[in-house]
Amino acid sequence: MGKVFIMDHPLIKHKIGIIRDMSTGTKEFREMISEIAMLETYESTRDLLLEEVEIETPITSTTVERLAGKKLAIVPILRAGLGMVSGMQTLIPSAKVGHIGMYRDHETLQPVEYYCKLPADIEERDVFVVDPMLATGGSACDAITQLKKHGCKHIRFLCIIAAPEGLKKLQETHPDVDVIVGALDDCLNDVGYIVPGLGDAGDRIFGTK
Repeated sequence: MGKVFIMDHPLIKHKIGIIRDMSTGTKEFREMISEIAMLETYESTRDLLLEEVEIETPITSTTVERLAGKKLAIVPILRAGLGMVSGMQTLIPSAKVGHIGMYRDHETLQPVEYYCKLPADIEERDVFVVDPMLATGGSACDAITQLKKHGCKHIRFLCIIAAPEGLKKLQETHPDVDVIVGALDDCLNDVGYIVPGLGDAGDRIFGTK
């Protein structure tokens, strides 16, 4: 059974407060998204396995711990998910990156897939699916379904802001997936935006409307 982790780190809370502010400009918003993603990655990789390796320090020989050859992949949901990738790669630079392109039909609120490009060995990797916002949950659920069709068995979903409705749908649709959330908000409004939220993450990351 997948677990849900709601971040409570002061730095994450502080930075989320900055991106909620409508006066925060594109450059700072993009930097904060990257930094929050990096902090969430730090918190969500605590269970990675280690192995002991013999090395030589400038003083003597000793045993150190290194990651036990775990293959990782980051799969952002386009386009807003791209804003989280650089921060995550700062901590796990060897992770391969795939892309799943989806947009939300603003009338039906349903996700529409338009692109999918994944590493050839994706089924062998622990996969982090990332999107700043978990609103209705449609895009996240469909992206994870697509990954499972490609043979992925170990999947985690990282988001910065989640609505209870989207979190509930994701847990019901994919109960085996761990979910890492920066902040759990109040609800969705009548047009499917998270309240209080931060607006459209993609528009704020890329400076579009």
